[in-house]
Amino acid sequence: METGQKTKNVIELRNLVKEFRIGGIGKTRIVHAVNGIDFAIKEREVLGLVGESGSGKTTVARVIVRLYEPTGGKIFLNGQETPLRMKHRELVSYRKHVQMIFQDPFSSLNPLHTVGYTLTRPLKIHRIVPKEKIKGKVLEILEEAGLMPPKQIYDKLPYELSGGQRQRVGIARAIAVQPQLILADEPTSMLDVSIRLDIMNQMLDLKEKEGVSYLFITHDLAGAHYMSDRIAIMYAGHLVEIGPSDDVINDPKHPYTQLLKKAAPKPESGLEPEKVDVGGEVPDLTNLPPGCPFEPRCPFAKPECKERVPDMVRIAEDHFVRCVLYKNAG
Repeated sequence: METGQKTKNVIELRNLVKEFRIGGIGKTRIVHAVNGIDFAIKEREVLGLVGESGSGKTTVARVIVRLYEPTGGKIFLNGQETPLRMKHRELVSYRKHVQMIFQDPFSSLNPLHTVGYTLTRPLKIHRIVPKEKIKGKVLEILEEAGLMPPKQIYDKLPYELSGGQRQRVGIARAIAVQPQLILADEPTSMLDVSIRLDIMNQMLDLKEKEGVSYLFITHDLAGAHYMSDRIAIMYAGHLVEIGPSDDVINDPKHPYTQLLKKAAPKPESGLEPEKVDVGGEVPDLTNLPPGCPFEPRCPFAKPECKERVPDMVRIAEDHFVRCVLYKNAG
């Protein structure tokens, strides 16, 4: 990219909300899974989205790819607002630009379909190449995703592949339609440690070669740091910190981010995490408190933390935090 050229946003979320209704007649409750999320991802950028299980990070990805319809807010693709409710034709067009890699590389593939069939379908649906060139394109994509030799992989069923190979098929399926954005939901968490780095390096190579952007979802701060240009931290459906990867990792500001860093395995201590004594409980998403959701567990909590959710405050260039400790920053 030429120096001085302004990088545009591929995707932008404004006050994104997702709620689920659960329970039977007369006992309906609302799960506040995503609560007013704002962020953007630029061309060729990797944004890491980090949080505990249940924080809402996977829901964010599923809303972006429209597996879930948003409850509220706005989603912009290439600067154009997209409808909250999409018709089939609009959805097909949208998913040409936005694809997803799922966490479980086995359940995300149809066990009855060969790899060749799995990759042929998106090429046909989105009319990427003429019919007579589809097989050649599939072989090219398999090689690009590191699946060798491609002609042998083409006819295999998912059960004939290793976990790493299946995830590479998932990656190949995502890049087949030449998307601008790939939502990678814990793409290495179910793989052997020995091949996780290979998969992440493959994704980064594809970012450079194909010019794709990623939302890289993980609970692992180290993996997020390795993959990401910026990192966003989620807690109980709220975005609590976002900034350049090095800044968030080396100088975390939000108490929850600090907690995640302390709990992360450390090579110098034999990969044993630091023991962290945290009081309180993760809030019930059907009954969120009026104030900061982290307040019951926060060692720095103040009385005002119980009153309302703090605003997101800029504390440095491109670094923002949602915490009353920084309300006078900037």
